[in-house]
Amino acid sequence: MKKKIFSTMMIAALLMFPLFITAQSKDPGDPPGGGGDPGGDPIGGGAPVGSGLVILLTMGAAYGGKKLYTLYTEDKEALED
Repeated sequence: MKKKIFSTMMIAALLMFPLFITAQSKDPGDPPGGGGDPGGDPIGGGAPVGSGLVILLTMGAAYGGKKLYTLYTEDKEALED
């Protein structure tokens, strides 16, 4: 019983550890030298996210459709036998 409680507590501690580490971090502040774009572009240059998201969703739908088709054809063959 003690072993089960101990292992549960250790797993909980390991899962919670990253939350405490990030909670203690400080803001890095401004970089020295004043370099960079003073225009206020966010880090990453304002890259468009919408196009990549559409591509990923399309590829996921195609993969899911292929998996369903394969499952359907295997089930159909199993029923014919």
